[in-house]
Amino acid sequence: MTTLAVDDYLLNEAVQLGHHKSTQEAVIKALEHYIQDLKQQEIQELFGTIEFDPDYDYKQQRNRQ
Repeated sequence: MTTLAVDDYLLNEAVQLGHHKSTQEAVIKALEHYIQDLKQQEIQELFGTIEFDPDYDYKQQRNRQ
């Protein structure tokens, strides 16, 4: 178990707005969202860095067996 010093107002508001059963549930959900946001930022940073072959036919790949 980890002990954290968290602003009680923020924690209570997160529990209420998120309809969580406990503060632990609210913190876990917040961490999940934070991690998801960071991963999305990493993906967005890739935009424009990947070169695509304009002649690539994805439909042709579907027919390969």
